[in-house]
Amino acid sequence: MKVPGPDHPISITPSGKHIRVTAGDIVIADTTKAVTLKEASYPAVFYIPRADANMDVVTRTERVTHCPYKGDANYYSIKTADELLDNAIWTYETPYPAMAEIKDYLAFYPDKVKIEVLPT
Repeated sequence: MKVPGPDHPISITPSGKHIRVTAGDIVIADTTKAVTLKEASYPAVFYIPRADANMDVVTRTERVTHCPYKGDANYYSIKTADELLDNAIWTYETPYPAMAEIKDYLAFYPDKVKIEVLPT
């Protein structure tokens, strides 16, 4: 386990935005409670509370990856009427203590779903 610091900064802040995630005609998530995670030089990522996601249209996969700063990530696929978006969502169900704020939050690959910032 590594702790974020000056050489690898990670910040988690309330986004203050209305975020909607869709796949085709299906709304996967809709929230005003997203947080923005900024990690080192990577693009910022919206993490959306699981409570604000439509978990009925996602299926957990076998995929697991490891981040030395956040912990083990688990993945979900999205089933639409037309296709299966494999491993389109990741989540840290038991993140390291420094990243506890993203527990019970989901993040989405922007090349697999549409992530919209709506007027608040």
